[in-house]
Amino acid sequence: MKKSSIVIAVSLILSQAAVAAKTYQVTGTVLAITESTITVDKKGEKFEIEKTAATKLTGDLKQGGKVTVYYSMSAAEIETKVDTTTTKKSKK
Repeated sequence: MKKSSIVIAVSLILSQAAVAAKTYQVTGTVLAITESTITVDKKGEKFEIEKTAATKLTGDLKQGGKVTVYYSMSAAEIETKVDTTTTKKSKK
């Protein structure tokens, strides 16, 4: 009984950690809309953000309109690199 309680508790903690990803927002003018992306211009900086069928939309989304997009970032792949900055000691 104790073991199953621990497993359930750990599962709940891990699922809450996954949900608690940091979110960001950008407010600006809609430059482009496709089936899978929205491009927003914020004072000359362009943000192309993926949208899915699960993306919640409030109001009428149209090119040229002003929007606030709430998004989060997640890594799709992480590739490590060899540290080439280490120096070898010279022999005397």
